[in-house]
Amino acid sequence: MKLARAALESVYEVLHRTYGAQAWWPADSTFEVMVGAILTQRTSWHNVELALANLRAGGLLDPGALQGAASGVLLRAVRPAGFYRQKAARLTAVSAWLQDRGGIGGVATLSDAALREELLAINGIGPETADVISLYAFRRPCFVIDTYTRRLFARIGMIDGSEPYEVLRELLESTLLGTAASYGEYHALIVAHGKERCRVEPRCESCALGPRCGYRRALLGTSE
Repeated sequence: MKLARAALESVYEVLHRTYGAQAWWPADSTFEVMVGAILTQRTSWHNVELALANLRAGGLLDPGALQGAASGVLLRAVRPAGFYRQKAARLTAVSAWLQDRGGIGGVATLSDAALREELLAINGIGPETADVISLYAFRRPCFVIDTYTRRLFARIGMIDGSEPYEVLRELLESTLLGTAASYGEYHALIVAHGKERCRVEPRCESCALGPRCGYRRALLGTSE
C-alpha cells in the first residue's frame, strides 16, 4: 500500500487554510501533557479539563506529588474523566516510571525507539497514547493514528480504514518524512476537522475537503 506525499500535503494545506495554526497540545508542562494524554482515553476534552483543574487545585500535576497522593484524593480528582479507577492507576504508574527514570529530564535522554518501548510497557498505555506522549510531551517525530485520522483518510479514499495501527503510522511517517512540529500540527488539524465536520454523523455541506471526498459524494448524491 502506498500514499502520495503530494496528496497528503494537499490535505494538510486545505485544513490549515480552513482552521489555521492549532499550536497543540494545550498544557503548562510536559507532565501535564502526559496526564492529559491518559485522561483523554475514551472521553471528551471537556471532561479532561475538569479533571486537570482538580489535579491542579490539589497540587498533583507533579509526578512526585501524584505518585504520593492518597488513593481517594486522586480518584476524586480524575473522576470527571471517566474510567477513573483505571486512569488513576495509569497516572500513578506513569509517575512511578518518571521517578525511576530521573524525571522528565531523564526520560528526555531516551532514543525515540526506547521511549516508545518503555511507554508501551506501562500498563494501560497503548500505541495511540504512547505516540501522543512521544509527540506532544517529548517532541519526537511520530504520527498519531486516532479515530479522527483513520476516519478522515478512509472517507477521502486514501486508506481502507481497517489497517492495523502500526501499518498506518509507518505508512504516514514514511510518506511525509516530517518533523515532530509538522506531525503535531497535521494531527491537530485533523482533530479540528473531525470535531467540526468529519464526525460520526458528518456535516458534509461546505466541507473544505468535499471536492475530493468520495464519502461526501455518496452521502449527498453529488457528482463533484
